[in-house]
Amino acid sequence: MDELQELLDTHVAAGTVPGAVALVAHGDRVEVRTAGFADVESGTPMAADSIFRLASITKPIVAAAVLVLIEDGVLALDDPVAKWLPELASPKVVRTPDGPVDDLVPAVRPITVAHLLTSTAGYGFSSDFSRPAVQALFTVQKDGREPQHVPPPDEWLAALARIPLVHQPGEGWLYNTTSDLQGVLIARASGRPLPEFLAERLFEPLGMTDTGFAVPPGKLHRLTTYYRHSPGGFERADGPDGQWSHLPAFPSGAGGLVSTARDWHRFARMLLAGGEHVLSAESVRQMITDRLTPAQREGSELFLEGQSWGYGGAVDVEPVDPWTVPGRYGWVGGTGTTAHLIPSTGTIAILLTQVASDGPVTPESMRDFWSLANAERTLPQ
Repeated sequence: MDELQELLDTHVAAGTVPGAVALVAHGDRVEVRTAGFADVESGTPMAADSIFRLASITKPIVAAAVLVLIEDGVLALDDPVAKWLPELASPKVVRTPDGPVDDLVPAVRPITVAHLLTSTAGYGFSSDFSRPAVQALFTVQKDGREPQHVPPPDEWLAALARIPLVHQPGEGWLYNTTSDLQGVLIARASGRPLPEFLAERLFEPLGMTDTGFAVPPGKLHRLTTYYRHSPGGFERADGPDGQWSHLPAFPSGAGGLVSTARDWHRFARMLLAGGEHVLSAESVRQMITDRLTPAQREGSELFLEGQSWGYGGAVDVEPVDPWTVPGRYGWVGGTGTTAHLIPSTGTIAILLTQVASDGPVTPESMRDFWSLANAERTLPQ
């Protein structure tokens, strides 16, 4: 039994996760391990091709789609997004980040495409959830793990536009909301529904045949059951016939995709290869490179401890944890998913589970997985 298999089996036996699929690749060497159950009640075993709700590891994929439109000449980094999202043409900003939502000032600059990609548009969650503007955002930004409960994009964006910004555009990193805005931007700028655009420009060229915003009927038997921790073990939160069995009204760029470990590996391999036939090497470089200043990261420690942000994903910048690798790019998802790539070593590390995270604190299973994968001792020589 190798170390990766032992790690997965240990966490399943301990009740940390119901099941898991792990993929670790170094160049052309790719190893996939599975453990536990895709559905606990029926005893259906986990399989290498099991389909998972990606949650926030959707974000890098959607950011790559924005870069596709930039390379097409449809968008530019400095473009004000109001050209396609007129609801955001005249945003208001709370006078101070901790101030009341009725003490507002005008935005001093327009929100741009670059602000969305770097998560510095002024919308999103900070480390302090008690801020009035962040509390107001909760009325619009619902739990992304329940996609069928979100209104269509036009309705969602109209509601968001009534919420003030926490920061002036470009002045502070905030989590999550800008990735949903990227999804709306892609649809409006391309004139195509987001699921269609991603399928044509990313999924089909890369062979990501199991990735989308819903699972077709013929593949529902491969969709894992999603759980939450409960005092008695695992509580069923969504089954194969649930919220991902049909397209939602709002395809979430922040967390709406389902996929497999192999498909996310295909996406990561494209980035390590410099874009292949999907993106240019320069676009990939911009995407996986730290784009923030220390001042922009201030106040985001709950999410970015030891990390900064590229486009759509975090970049390791400070060795605060044993698994930190300078330049490592990727992110984690609230359904128990994590996916990273390390350009300096050519490593891709993906762990997919199907149990909800209780908060921003990284689960032990992920920390153990990162330590093992980043040490480059997982694969047999």
